[in-house]
Amino acid sequence: MKIAILGGTGNEGFGLGYRWAAAGHEIIIGSRKTEKGEGAAVDMKAKLPEGKISGTNNLAATQQAELVVLSVPYWAQEGTLESVKEALAGKLLITVVAPTGEKAARVHRLESGLSAAEEAQNQLAGITRVVAAFQNIGAHHLLDLEHQLDCDVLVCGDKKADKQVAMQLCQDAGLNGVNAGSLQNARAVEEMTAVLIAINIIHKKKSAGIRITGLSAEG
Repeated sequence: MKIAILGGTGNEGFGLGYRWAAAGHEIIIGSRKTEKGEGAAVDMKAKLPEGKISGTNNLAATQQAELVVLSVPYWAQEGTLESVKEALAGKLLITVVAPTGEKAARVHRLESGLSAAEEAQNQLAGITRVVAAFQNIGAHHLLDLEHQLDCDVLVCGDKKADKQVAMQLCQDAGLNGVNAGSLQNARAVEEMTAVLIAINIIHKKKSAGIRITGLSAEG
């Protein structure tokens, strides 16, 4: 697929994009500034010369893509989506956004009472559908293709077919996707990020993750 990663200059977006490019997808790194997106693409291309990789601004990336991944800080979510809203029409949006408060290791609840993913869906109502995934994945080992990522990805959305797209991307990144129910369940998944940050701090680790037991390998 031709995948745009909005905020793809950040560690997680860049790392996921790198793994997807290695799996054969065409990656367009988006940023607020064209030159920043282009620079990140040069960096990724240096690591993966055979990859189909380019960089530009978020709007141009969205316009060119078949699938869009949102990987920006929560404070930038609303503005980023507003800037690409029309270009998102008919394209699935996968969000990896996980809001954190001033103390990242403590659960932070949004004033709306919703998840960031639900807020995005409300903002894009009638334009496209949103799936939440990759909230609990640390970026530390994403650039090491030989490293086996020891965690599952909880995938939340309201359409089974949409979640299957996200779970295929999990597989392409060397991860196991697990259908975790409706988009409303992203509230708990996003908040779990703070718990994992706390676990990493307490145990002096960098890649604590979630593993769902009792399921087949396909999740």
